[in-house]
Amino acid sequence: MVDFEVVSLPDADHVAEGDTAPDFTRPLVTDEYWEDVSLSELTDEGPVLLVFHPMDGAFPATYVWNEIRDRNWGTTTEDGDLTVVGLSISDPYSHKRLIEERGMDYRLFSDPQNGVAEEYGVVHDLDGMAGVSEPRPAVFLLDEDRTVEYAWVAAEWPDFPDYDEVEAAIAER
Repeated sequence: MVDFEVVSLPDADHVAEGDTAPDFTRPLVTDEYWEDVSLSELTDEGPVLLVFHPMDGAFPATYVWNEIRDRNWGTTTEDGDLTVVGLSISDPYSHKRLIEERGMDYRLFSDPQNGVAEEYGVVHDLDGMAGVSEPRPAVFLLDEDRTVEYAWVAAEWPDFPDYDEVEAAIAER
């Protein structure tokens, strides 16, 4: 059993349903390579489920991606042209390892400076590490215009989305 304490996080002034999600360009990592890609390039191709997660190697990141992988989000005909991507402060090398180790068919944005989480209002300052932050777990379903159709942001540490609720939002679009 993992020994950790559940901690309430301060309220987040995050991007909400109906808002236009900020665009950004960061390295997008696969199991083979990475290249700079903008979020708008992805939404131009169809809806996007943007999943913010803690640094690779932390148990919440592993748990979130195992669940998404096991549910096959974005890989079935029922999901249509949905693209599922992740984002964390981990570097491309760590992302490549996570993708390989978890057997994931997803791409992950690398944002070591945590600037995207700041733009989205989902920053989590790490205890005892001055000036170090990562995204708090969050899920945003975006349409082709980057309009947020669904938003969930962690209120506790650790906290996980209601996967059935996210799945319902995906199905409703």
